[in-house]
Amino acid sequence: MDEKRTWQGAICPAITPFTSANKIDFKGLEQHYKRLTEAKLDGILLMGTIGEFANLNIDERLSLIKQAKQMTSLPMIAHVSSTVVSDILKLADQAYTAGYGAVMVLPPYYYGQTPDQLISYFEYLDSQFAGQWFIYNFPARTGCDVDVNIVKQLAKSCPGFIGIKDTVDCASHTRLITLETQKMRADFSVFAGFDEYFVNNLMNGGAGVLSGLTNIVPELFVNIQKAFKANDLRKISELHKQISALSEIYLVGQDFVSTIKTVVSKQFGYMKPGSRNFNGKLDSKQLKQIETILSSYRT
Repeated sequence: MDEKRTWQGAICPAITPFTSANKIDFKGLEQHYKRLTEAKLDGILLMGTIGEFANLNIDERLSLIKQAKQMTSLPMIAHVSSTVVSDILKLADQAYTAGYGAVMVLPPYYYGQTPDQLISYFEYLDSQFAGQWFIYNFPARTGCDVDVNIVKQLAKSCPGFIGIKDTVDCASHTRLITLETQKMRADFSVFAGFDEYFVNNLMNGGAGVLSGLTNIVPELFVNIQKAFKANDLRKISELHKQISALSEIYLVGQDFVSTIKTVVSKQFGYMKPGSRNFNGKLDSKQLKQIETILSSYRT
């Protein structure tokens, strides 16, 4: 691990539990954060994709930012993306005031964006943000890609731009961003957005991973870091294979958010499985699939 980086390791994009009345379950959230904290992860991302930011109204998001920060001693990042820039800035101000170490923001979504538009957008946000910030690159959801050339330009022009979560199912895309930004800034953090790219990203000099299975098996990711620091390649290989096997969880059910919440609910019991996505409940056959996948995991 690089001491020059503020952000590195395994960070959890935490789920947001809901009550049976479809309200935010702050008690369940606190218990979830307690487990993540005890696992000694390197941080928590609030309201990422798995945290259902898109299913929350602005008041719920502001409330979450305020209350979640008090539930853990881990460093926290608040995801503040919106299609309304004034809402982004309002959410970011709340996060910085509450003591979050950084915020994270997607490119503009729905409207297609050219590289020049993306650069103008992020440079404007940098001028308005009061602290560090990450780009959340997720082309499958936004319709545009923050590629290595855009990242390099922003890394030069935006002092608050501290890193990127690269959720692209292509290891070379993330590798190129890592290698090029390393030439420019030792403090810049490139996180892989897919669980199975954690080891690849570490081997390429990246900062780590920001991915969903950390909600279920945070210890697995912590153990990979320990093995990496110890240069224990045999152990790294063994643990990486477990991530690969557990990644089959994403293929069960209608949407992975509901599936991950169901697994956490069944395994640990402190929250209900429901998300705000429609028709996400797993049937008995799918629950058996989950049990089979989890049976191969060893702590």
